[in-house]
Amino acid sequence: MCLDSAPVCCSARYNLAVLAFFGFFVLYALRVNLSVALVDMVDSNTTSADNVTSKECAEHSAPVKILRSQTGKRYQWDAETQGWILGSFFYGYIVTQVPGGYIARKVGGKRLLGFGILGTAVFTLFTPIAADFGVGALVVLRALEGLGEGVTFPAMHAMWSSWAPPLERSKLLSISYAGAQLGTVVSLPLSGIICLYMNWTYVFYLFGIVGIIWFILWISLVSDTPETHMRISQYEKEYILSSLRNQLSSQKSVPWVPMLKSLPLWAIVVAHFSYNWTFYTLLTLLPTYMKEILRFNIQENGFLSALPYLGCWLCMILSGQAADNLRAKWNVSTVCVRRVFTLIGMIGPAVFLVAAGFIGCDYSLAVAFLTISTALGGFCSSGFSINHLDIAPSYAGILLGITNTFATIPGMAGPVIAKSLTPGNTIAEWQTVFCIAAAINVFGAIFFTLFAKGEVQNWALSDYHGHRN
Repeated sequence: MCLDSAPVCCSARYNLAVLAFFGFFVLYALRVNLSVALVDMVDSNTTSADNVTSKECAEHSAPVKILRSQTGKRYQWDAETQGWILGSFFYGYIVTQVPGGYIARKVGGKRLLGFGILGTAVFTLFTPIAADFGVGALVVLRALEGLGEGVTFPAMHAMWSSWAPPLERSKLLSISYAGAQLGTVVSLPLSGIICLYMNWTYVFYLFGIVGIIWFILWISLVSDTPETHMRISQYEKEYILSSLRNQLSSQKSVPWVPMLKSLPLWAIVVAHFSYNWTFYTLLTLLPTYMKEILRFNIQENGFLSALPYLGCWLCMILSGQAADNLRAKWNVSTVCVRRVFTLIGMIGPAVFLVAAGFIGCDYSLAVAFLTISTALGGFCSSGFSINHLDIAPSYAGILLGITNTFATIPGMAGPVIAKSLTPGNTIAEWQTVFCIAAAINVFGAIFFTLFAKGEVQNWALSDYHGHRN
């Protein structure tokens, strides 16, 4: 018996998507707020010697003497120290990816995701104290925040493996993960405004408290599976369970060997690594590029740095709707949809990224191209990003843990390599950075297109081990 789609409005699965959306919103706000606050935490005399501002482009805006709040404490950290502080997050983040997927399968994603974000929020509240203790304490604290955040994406994927009907996967997952982009959009300018009118410590207090409020809502309103949900309608529960009937494995053990030999999994790994190379390089270095090369002042910089992520958020929401419509109404195969959306979401950004590097000092075009580049990346949320659920829904959390482990490496290496390639901060040096990122993106897109699959793999089904009667 296959039921027609259960209503969307007020349904338990869409409530879960909306709460997850706010969870990832908080998560990314907690992740990126330090990069803005750091500008005010550091004594400006320390950094001015390190950063070479290129004179190739004219000063874009008259230097505005911004009246900054002087009440926050200042620290003598040079550029290298700041790099360590910003990078330390990823050292924790990379450790809990695969364990996160494994534990979510055992205890359920609800508690794991909830406590992951709660932990990150609580650690964030202690950031000003850690900064007072010194660089070492702050680096350890950020790594601990990374540990908490590392479990979140695998835990969410594990929850969706029980909650998302196959033909609504793109919609539901793109809604929940789009919170990450909007969190970036809001927290970049908002952190700047808080630093301006209050002082940098409030950035951490505000976002930390919001995280704790979200946790209380999450724990009280959400459940791991449709069967255990208190307020779900009988019809919706039947609809979700019947749509997943032939997709899930009842096996207790995890088929590690066939999983790691699976080429479709490695296709996702390569795509995920390549996409994140561009994403993280831009996330951490876009403000620097705008300030040192295009020479915008910081006030404009906060809003302009956030603009690309607003575009990405819009593309994620729209691509989720489009992908599921193509599958449900037009009968386009899942693998075809995943390939097309990955190609748009990786080749598109590569083209505009290279273009942004080669148009020189045309500010408006540079900002437009960088925005389009990041925005088009949003299409990947209905491409390789959720392909884990297509090939092995029962192990989706573990698969995401594996691919995200590889995909965290660019977060650690990308910005460091980009910094080392741009010692003189010239346009030519930045062109090299953009071209490398674009080439990696194109390679990832082609590899994924060649080797991706759209149906549940044999090793991910219950009877794989030869228990056929």
